[in-house]
Formats: sequence, C-alpha cells, structure tokens
Amino acid sequence: MNQADLQADHMKLEDTRVTRRYFGKFEKITQHLTKVAATMEAEGRFARRDIEAVARYLVGLNWTFRALAHKYHFAGRFAHAGSLTFDRHESGFPVYQELLEMANDAQQAELRLGAMPSADALKDQMVEVILRDQDIPTKLQYALSQRLYYEELLKGEMFWARNDPQAVWIENVGDRRRFLIHWAVYDSQVNLPTIYLMDLEDTGRTGLPKDERRWPEAQAHLMAQSVAHLKLLTIAKGFDEDFDDLHPTSLRRFHIGPMYSNAFTRQSGPLREVLDAAKSPVGEDWALVWTEEELVAERVEHVKSGWFGTVERQIFALDPFEGGGAETGASRMERSLIMPERPYQALAERNPPGFRDVRKFVVSDRGRVLSYR
Repeated sequence: MNQADLQADHMKLEDTRVTRRYFGKFEKITQHLTKVAATMEAEGRFARRDIEAVARYLVGLNWTFRALAHKYHFAGRFAHAGSLTFDRHESGFPVYQELLEMANDAQQAELRLGAMPSADALKDQMVEVILRDQDIPTKLQYALSQRLYYEELLKGEMFWARNDPQAVWIENVGDRRRFLIHWAVYDSQVNLPTIYLMDLEDTGRTGLPKDERRWPEAQAHLMAQSVAHLKLLTIAKGFDEDFDDLHPTSLRRFHIGPMYSNAFTRQSGPLREVLDAAKSPVGEDWALVWTEEELVAERVEHVKSGWFGTVERQIFALDPFEGGGAETGASRMERSLIMPERPYQALAERNPPGFRDVRKFVVSDRGRVLSYR
C-alpha cells in the first residue's frame, strides 16, 4: 500500500466531544485487556512470567491513551490545540506518527513543565476568571490539560513506538541459561501495538543481559525484525543463524487490534453487521481482535561451522493444518474477539461463518470476563 492510500485511511478527530468519546472508549478497552490476559493465565495459556511481561505492555498502553487524552482534550476548541489522527480503516488505533510525537514530547517534558504554572496556580486562575469575569476559562483549562499531558509523560512506563527487549532469567540447566526476552513495538505499517515473547537458551560464556557485546547486538537485531509482515519463522531462523550461542526455543507474537466500532471505523463484512444489529449504547459499541501466533522448536540439529566446529540450529514445528505452516510461518495461530455483552449477543444470534471457531471474551464494566468458543 502506498503512502497516499495509507493517508486516505487516516482521519483527524477535530470535534472535542467526539475526541473525548474516542478516548473514553479506549480507556474501557485497555482496562478490559489486562483482565482478559489474567483470564488466559487462569486457563493455563500463560505462565506467570509471560503474563507479567504482557500485562506490563497492556498497562503501558493504558498510560499512553491517558496521556493522549490529556493532549487532545480540547481538540477543535483552538486552532493550535491539535487533533488526533487515527487509522479508521484497518486499525481503529492512533497512527504511528502520534506515538513518535509523544516520544519527542517526552524528551521535552521536564523543560516544558518548568515553564508552565503549577496545576494549583492554573486552578486558582480559573476560579478568578469565573468569579471576576463570569466566563468559562477555556484557555486556562487547555493549559491545564497540557500540563497533565507532560506530567503523564514524565512518569514514564508508557507503551512507546519502540519498547526495547528486556531479559528475564528463568533458570540454569547445566551450562545453559534460560531467559524470557520480551519487547514490543507500535507497528508503523498496521498502526497496532504488537508484543513479542521469546524463550531462549544461552550457551555463551557471559549471561546475555550482562554481555556488553552480544546483548546490544541481540536487541538491535530483534527490533529491526519486529514488523508485522515478517513471519515468526523468518524472525526466529534469522536470530538463530546470527547468534551461534543463543538458541530460541519459542517465539510468540500478540497483535492487539484492530478495534472495530461503527462510530469510528470503516469496516465491511459480518462484524459490521453484528455491531449494527447490537445497537449498543455509547461506550459499548466495539469489538477488539486479539491475535496470538506461536512458533516452537521441535528439535535441534548440529551443523558444520568452520573447519572443525559445529553449532546448534533449531528446527521449528509448523502448523500441519495450514499447508505445512508455509502460509503462517508459525506452529499455531489463534484469533480471539473481545467485546461487551450486547455485541456478543448479536454475534451469537447471527452466528456468521468464520466466527464459530474464534475465541470470544465477553467483558463488562463490573469486571467480569466470560470466555466462549
């Protein structure tokens, strides 16, 4: 898809009321995501260390949306207030450029805050305008929203455009160290948060996170390969071949989204009909896709290296039901739908083809998560 096509799918939210409704929807969605992940752990689909890694990024995503909600709280009120651009066709999420700008703003956050009045001072000025001028202090409210935005950025722990790999030690087995490597990106091609988990065995002399040569190289390699169109098999084999003493035994990728909502996104097909039929109240007219891909090593081969040496190479298992896995490049892939009760009821009543084998997580504002096949 060329740049013109991508931009045609982008839309600016230039109305304050619509912008706040958009962020209100995502505030609910991101809060539901951590509960869905906890449900997956309870079902045995995640180890505790895996869920802790995934939950960290989901919480960060919540902070990211909270910060952007402050930034654009007065979109449409002033020419300079700015407006959020989001992908209304394939993603439903803000475009990649929004997260790049947020990262740049974070670099300036301390400087910006130092030049602003405190939150208490701004509130005192608002009271003065209301009492003295009997007017709505809109410009002061906007200034406060920007201060809150930079305060959120200064706290950190957001979901950024790039979230560099981190290593979690699992155990030592003989001369091997086992690590969980996790990282995440906001994919620029599909405008979606994507989380990666890799289990690997390290046979190097120095543990990977403490190795001043291998660790930066491994981090750079993984970040360069973290794009949606690359198959897991391509990523894992490339890593395995580039690092003779690092052996990836599994690689998982989680695509968070797209988000579908008749109020904001353009979509066609059964899901649009389901959302139309649901006639859900504001805040509940959405469905979110959660896709998990997994690639696991089924055996190890020793291949010649140099004149006399050999190195381990992982042989990965591919999905036997997907043309030998050539299409997916994974051992398995599972899609789930996360949605409120009303859309789920409409989906169950219509029962469209293609959705019968999709896992459904039905969420409510009461904190309950129900899982259906």
